[in-house]
Amino acid sequence: MADLKAILTKDACPPILSPHALYISGQLPALADGSLPDGSMAYKASLCIANLKAILAAAGSDISKVVKTTVFLTDMKNFAEVNSEYEKHFGVDGAPKPARSCIAVHQLPKGVEVEIECVALPGGGLKGTEEKTEMELRAKG
Repeated sequence: MADLKAILTKDACPPILSPHALYISGQLPALADGSLPDGSMAYKASLCIANLKAILAAAGSDISKVVKTTVFLTDMKNFAEVNSEYEKHFGVDGAPKPARSCIAVHQLPKGVEVEIECVALPGGGLKGTEEKTEMELRAKG
């Protein structure tokens, strides 16, 4: 447990940074002051993603280093609209799309309709991982 570090941020519950991954709790569609605005599902998804980006930045990572997301929806009829916003942020500018699960739930905290959590690589991102893997392969033979 000594290798785990909490990243303190005003935006949400503190994520946990390990030597190999950054674990970010589910983010609600909240503004910086904690309020939950009305709006379209795309807008609400964009707020969840903005909160993820703020935490990633505070931890020295960024959205291109996200390797897994989980999207929670209270109604799967909103999937297409949330997905259209999601695709504007993940897997762009040559970054690989992260693995993703989308789960329908009965309800979410504070009565919101969408929540997004993620796991990301710290610092060096995928490029560093690929180089390490390549070096490990060379060492093995």
